[in-house]
Amino acid sequence: MSKTSSVEKAYELAKERYAEIGVNTDKVMTALKKIPISLHCWQGDDVGGFESTAGLTGGGIQATGNYPGKARTADELRADLDVVYGMLPGKHRLNLHAIYLEAAKRVERTDIEPKHFANWVDWAKGKLHGLDFNPTYFSHPKAADGFTLSHPDQGIRKFWIQHGIACRKIGESFGKKLGTTCVTNFWIPDGYKDITVDKKAPRDRLVKSLDAIFADKISPKHNLDAVEGKLFGIGAESYTVGSHDFYLGYAISRGVLLTLDAGHYHPTEVISTKLTAVLSFAKELLLHVSRPVRWDSDHVVILDDELYAITQEIVRNDYTNRIHIGLDYFDASINRVAAWVIGARNMIKALLAALLEPADRLRKYELSGDFTSRLALLEEHKTLPFGAVWDYYCLQAGVPVGAEWLAKVKDYEAKVLSKR
Repeated sequence: MSKTSSVEKAYELAKERYAEIGVNTDKVMTALKKIPISLHCWQGDDVGGFESTAGLTGGGIQATGNYPGKARTADELRADLDVVYGMLPGKHRLNLHAIYLEAAKRVERTDIEPKHFANWVDWAKGKLHGLDFNPTYFSHPKAADGFTLSHPDQGIRKFWIQHGIACRKIGESFGKKLGTTCVTNFWIPDGYKDITVDKKAPRDRLVKSLDAIFADKISPKHNLDAVEGKLFGIGAESYTVGSHDFYLGYAISRGVLLTLDAGHYHPTEVISTKLTAVLSFAKELLLHVSRPVRWDSDHVVILDDELYAITQEIVRNDYTNRIHIGLDYFDASINRVAAWVIGARNMIKALLAALLEPADRLRKYELSGDFTSRLALLEEHKTLPFGAVWDYYCLQAGVPVGAEWLAKVKDYEAKVLSKR
């Protein structure tokens, strides 16, 4: 029996099993195709970008490892991404940082324009990818002391405000040119390493800076703004200006999106429990899905309990049109293309698993007080043949089934990456 036949046969058996609990697997796969994942460009080159060859400097950003073959140019990064997208069922997006611009000579961050991302737009249009965007508030002399939008120096604040305004215009241009809304996400590293006397003044300055950036209205059809908090950063261990409490209040009061990053909380705190709380008041959310081994360590996403919990909350509460899903990790200790593929496929697998859950039946059990049946079905569901549905979904999409993708990545490494 050929592999194709065995995958198809296994799927038919799985389809019957899921039908027994009221789940239509064909409809599930149709729904899954409509959920895009925004891959993060910075996995392919260790968050270096193409602004200069200086590499990362400050701001709590650190990629670890020195695996050979990282992308050195935008063309190389796009080539690597083409390989990655070829391993993923469905149509997905790309999340760009401002430092991934392309220009003949260095362009100051206040002066970046849509034209500096023209090659990315042409590539995305040709591949049918949407684009998302991020200002880059790190790796710059004006961020060397760890402060940007909340800096006590008005001139430095003005510089970073202008950068934010420029980035919103770029996000708007992405949305117009590609016909799909760009989410432009703001994260800053501002904070103090040690004991802080005045916690109020930096936050007052940050509010004014953000208000200045968002002053010009942009159609939500083209661009959505998001703000991302953090527990602490390297060099800002004692006080983070843009904390989660700060940004939750700002997002709700200003009508912008709140970004929840899986690695930006206390080690025992998870974002899956926050989704229904925040979306009781916010219209939409942006997720940065990562894997924190030790706080914000940005490991490759795996199929762990929290990933399942995140996708269950998204699906059970019908949030697929209110939550924008992006990945955020940068592992330089293994093949970077493989890291992308592993994390992205796991994100899609988790969504599939959530969609295969008999949520309506479980909800009825819960509402009626039949907690015995609720627990029993939840546990029995865990051993249903989810893998057979995943393999068939990949087969139908024309992407590698099972671990077939690894041989393709190894071949790409031998022929392309190893020669860099």
